[in-house]
Amino acid sequence: MPTHQSDLKSPCWAVIFTSVRTDADHGYAETAERMIELARSMPGFLGAESAREEIGITVSYWESPEAIEAWRNHPEHRAAQKRGREEWYASFTTRVCRVDRESRFP
Repeated sequence: MPTHQSDLKSPCWAVIFTSVRTDADHGYAETAERMIELARSMPGFLGAESAREEIGITVSYWESPEAIEAWRNHPEHRAAQKRGREEWYASFTTRVCRVDRESRFP
C-alpha cells in the first residue's frame, strides 16, 4: 500500500498506527485490504504506507483533522476497530500529527 510521496501536499496530517498482533488471523488480511480500499474512497485521503515485522506500522496521510475524524468514525472502519481490539491486536497505539515538510533521497 505504498504512497507516492509526490502525492502529498504540505502541510498535511498523518495518522501513525503501530501494532503488535495476536496469533489470530480470522480474516485480518482481507479486512486490512478492505480498509485501505475504503480509506482511498474517503474525502481528504492522500495515501498510506505500511510495514510489518515484530510490530506493524501503517501511516495514512490526510488533508485535514476533519477528514481523519470522518475516517475514524466510518461505520465499517468502526467495526474493524472493534474486531482489532477483540481479536487481532495484543496492543496498538495511534498518533495523529501534522506534517509540515518532508525531504527525500534520491
